[in-house]
Amino acid sequence: MTDASQPKAKVGSLSQVLTVTKYNFLNYFRARRFYVMLGIILLITLLITALVGYYRPISFLGVPGEPESTAVLGFYGAGWGGFVSLVVILSAAFFGGDAISGEFQNKTGYYLVPNPIRRSAIYVGKWIAALIASTLTLAIFAAILLANGLYYFPGNVPWEFAQSLAFAWVYLVAALSLTFAFSSLFKSSSISILMSVILLLFVFSVIDTVSASIVGIEPWFTITYGAGIVTSILTVPYPQHVVTQSLGSAFGGTNRTNARFQLTSYNATVPEGLEILIVYFIVMGLLGLWLFERKEFTS
Repeated sequence: MTDASQPKAKVGSLSQVLTVTKYNFLNYFRARRFYVMLGIILLITLLITALVGYYRPISFLGVPGEPESTAVLGFYGAGWGGFVSLVVILSAAFFGGDAISGEFQNKTGYYLVPNPIRRSAIYVGKWIAALIASTLTLAIFAAILLANGLYYFPGNVPWEFAQSLAFAWVYLVAALSLTFAFSSLFKSSSISILMSVILLLFVFSVIDTVSASIVGIEPWFTITYGAGIVTSILTVPYPQHVVTQSLGSAFGGTNRTNARFQLTSYNATVPEGLEILIVYFIVMGLLGLWLFERKEFTS
């Protein structure tokens, strides 16, 4: 006879994770969130397709007479490199920004957690579901850009684009861990989504600029600096790690002026960028899980 006072045995963690992943992934479609993100992707790519087809800008199609290898890199640098970071940030915010905070705001976690299921399984299952949905949107964006590229440059797909796509996915993984950490920190879905978008779109970029140009320190501590490899890999040759420009020389200043007014910028190397993104993935993922494990649900 089983003692009624004993807690129910918990099923295997893997099966719990798979169950949470399945139902959260399906929920993105029921809530039409995936379709909204898909609409944004289609709008961006439609604008790119229409503008390139009508105006045929040299930033996309290159200067007449230049080598095709240079022109095709320019196309992917302008089309893919110019918008992929926005796609990654919006995907991470759409699918991960309120994944945990929504359980607090909607009070659903109060009824979910008492069930024989580990909080870690809930967290990991939700993260995997968000990663699958985000990966689909990134893949759709890449496929449409690739179709455009093959139309203008048949049979010419630079290996740098494949590398950039892989780096963009690593950036997506790291960005999801960051948004999940904010989602675990705040109990309001709107605040967690807003904070994630503001940080990834504006705050980190400002920190990168101020740190490099004013303070003269390499911003190795920001996720956006590490994500710079997504676009840098599309530049041949790869950008120098440290670039210093004398502002005085641009305006005809003296040598003394040049020495006083210098603008320094940094470009993460590929190993450094991957290391930064992986560290963000691990640290922010564990921090978000730790916060979720210790937060109390109220009815």
